[in-house]
Amino acid sequence: MNGRVADHGQRTAAHVQEVFLPVFDLVELWRGEITTLFETFAASGRPLTASVLDPLMHELASPALSAPQGLITGAGFVATPGVLADAPWHLAWWLREIRGLDRGDRGGIRRLEAVEDPESDEFRDYRMLEWWRVPERTGERHVTGPYVDYLCTDDYTITVTVPVVHAARMVGVVGVDVHVSRIEPILLPSLRDAEGTATIVNAQGRVVVSSETRRVTGSLLRDAEVHDALAAIHDGGRTSTVGGTTAISCGDTELILVQQR
Repeated sequence: MNGRVADHGQRTAAHVQEVFLPVFDLVELWRGEITTLFETFAASGRPLTASVLDPLMHELASPALSAPQGLITGAGFVATPGVLADAPWHLAWWLREIRGLDRGDRGGIRRLEAVEDPESDEFRDYRMLEWWRVPERTGERHVTGPYVDYLCTDDYTITVTVPVVHAARMVGVVGVDVHVSRIEPILLPSLRDAEGTATIVNAQGRVVVSSETRRVTGSLLRDAEVHDALAAIHDGGRTSTVGGTTAISCGDTELILVQQR
């Protein structure tokens, strides 16, 4: 791949990271606030309750969910079962109100009405979901998706979650949802300027957004060259070229730019 194309790819990968950095910073800020709340109640000898945690999480999440045309479409805290005295299972999660096919803002936010009774037929054990399981296992931030978020909005979504740890135990995760439809108009101009085809994928090669309209969000790139280029990134490389395919890591977003001649 020639130098001009490579330079464009590096700029595009850097742009992807720039888009996500404010989201990462916000989640880290919220993690600090929720961790402090757990520490404060532990020091006082009082049990922490959802009735105390929820107003704080709502206060933290509301500005991001209310920002006109903001990226964040869902946000909150999901508790490890048993850590809150008044709610054995609990999701303190709020959603941006979105309308119509154009996914425009309605100007408000609403609480996610989640089923928290494990005896209910509609109950879903969130500990089985990737956005919970990976941070629980690694202790690190994780980017899940794109996936269709049937729990919240039925839209293609990327979820960013970080573990909240207190007394050497994960007490829950703080996270945000970002609809792919809100990322597309930000990233597509750069992808369309690339020579050949440019596609942002997750670590498994699942398409987030692409300059090629036939590569729809959520589909997998199954090309052997793509597979081998992504494997080199997984092994710690920042850039990998296999044949006519180049993969470039988009910083620490867990997303990868795939360019093909």
